[in-house]
Amino acid sequence: MTIKGVVDIKRNSSQAFNSPSLKLRKGYSPLSPSSDRQISRNPAKENKKSKYWSGRVTKESNALDLEEGIFTKNNPEEIAESLKRSAEESARRKGTPYQSAMSMLNFYINRAGKNLPLGRKNILEKAKASLRRLFGRA
Repeated sequence: MTIKGVVDIKRNSSQAFNSPSLKLRKGYSPLSPSSDRQISRNPAKENKKSKYWSGRVTKESNALDLEEGIFTKNNPEEIAESLKRSAEESARRKGTPYQSAMSMLNFYINRAGKNLPLGRKNILEKAKASLRRLFGRA
């Protein structure tokens, strides 16, 4: 009699965890059948801020204290000199001044992607060459 009672208890408890109504619920877990939470598969979709993180880096980055509107100038030499000055004065950079300045310029070019007009891209590419010359890397 006791053995049959143990079998019935085991059978009933496994049926409770395997019931179809539990499996159809979102967030179903056999370990926590009372959980009503939905599990998010893509947290980036929930947080709209993270969608455009690269624009925020350009505006709010504190890695270099960039001159206002530096990437909109039309003279590649001015752009390169300003980036060099900012990189050398910054105490928050992790690499050398050359690495920091070139990284910021490349980041801006890559972030703009196909939306960057050809004329603007040419100016920024010339600024990269000027930056190499200023740091003695050309």
